[in-house]
Amino acid sequence: MRPTAGPEPFTEHHCTSSAEEGRIMKQSQPRQGCLADVKVIDASNFLAAPSISMHLGDLGADVIKVERPGTGDELRAWGSARNGVGLYAKVINRNKRSVCADLRTPLGQEIIRRLVKDADLIVENYRPGTMEKWGLGFEQLRAINPRLVMLRVTGYGQQGPHSRKPGFGTALEGFAGAAYISGDPDRPPMLPAFGLADSSSGVMGALLGLAAVHEARRSGCGQIVDLALYDTMFAMLGPFVIDYDQNGRVQERSGSRLPWVAPRNVYRTRDQRWVTLSASSDRSFERLCEALDLGALREDPRFATNRDRVANVEALDALIQGGIEQFDRAVLIEKLENADAVVAPVNSVADILDDPHIAARGNVIRVDDPELGPLRMQAPAGRMQRTPQEVRQTGPRVGQHGAEILIGKLGLDEKELREAGLLPDRS
Repeated sequence: MRPTAGPEPFTEHHCTSSAEEGRIMKQSQPRQGCLADVKVIDASNFLAAPSISMHLGDLGADVIKVERPGTGDELRAWGSARNGVGLYAKVINRNKRSVCADLRTPLGQEIIRRLVKDADLIVENYRPGTMEKWGLGFEQLRAINPRLVMLRVTGYGQQGPHSRKPGFGTALEGFAGAAYISGDPDRPPMLPAFGLADSSSGVMGALLGLAAVHEARRSGCGQIVDLALYDTMFAMLGPFVIDYDQNGRVQERSGSRLPWVAPRNVYRTRDQRWVTLSASSDRSFERLCEALDLGALREDPRFATNRDRVANVEALDALIQGGIEQFDRAVLIEKLENADAVVAPVNSVADILDDPHIAARGNVIRVDDPELGPLRMQAPAGRMQRTPQEVRQTGPRVGQHGAEILIGKLGLDEKELREAGLLPDRS
């Protein structure tokens, strides 16, 4: 596996007492991710919980993915495929080692018990009570490893009247209020075109899991982290709760606008392309007006302050659209950027892959995959100076690391494993 690293924008340095010590460290120590000493067991399925372990793996954690024998995680059947190989799983399961175990069986349960002995974190997303039914609940596992953190991801959380309900991200995007406020005012509520609840839970789960692991190393005691799929997204939805509490205002759908700042929208250019544009401060609004030759808007009392602009957003958007449609997109963007106004093109994925800034930042990386050959995917988000995130490998085949881990690490019997279908590949 040969990952293609992104560019190195930082000046290399080390926390040492002398330049010579820094030189020796640089020569003698291979660069590792900052979570190289963290061990994670991913006993989850689908998207949200596996995204958590993906982020941790990107940061260097040793992640062991436990999958059902034969078919593996159902995510492998999601989305497009090439040569019968699911593409989404190549991203979500990157930097993980895969073993098979049927958690409904005594052998599968024994595999989990052995795996958690030296693990920092186990991630699971079964309905509340399921892991306990299998003898793999938190109390049973912490008897094996008192410092173990169990991160439990469910639709509605471990407690509450809805806790027993099944819940995929789509349902929770409605439940949390995201769908209600998304879309145009005269159209039905709109779901996001990607797994918003799942993806946001992946980021928050990684944060909460790491915080709990950090505390467990200090105290010697693990704990349960209870994350509902709607939790993060609900917390991200801005001031709509406090606005309702204090003003009795229910936020309604407003298309691409926001109810607290104007202008903010997508606008069509003369060549029938689109840009996103916002002017959140009075000065940025002035720069926008200057660049579009709409200086009269600055003197119009309807648009004097941001709250005035929000109150008169229909008239404001019509005037801005009239100014924008006088220019082709490339000319418009250059004109606005020269005026220090905030604007960006509405890019398709094809546009993104051709963008020189994306290339310079290394946001898309090329990785060699044993099944598909060279392929491209999004790089981990953000940049670390000394311990950069890295895609060391794409998602593995189902059970690819079974012999290495189940026999080599856990000491299980090869014959028993093969009879159970947990070592399907002898290669």
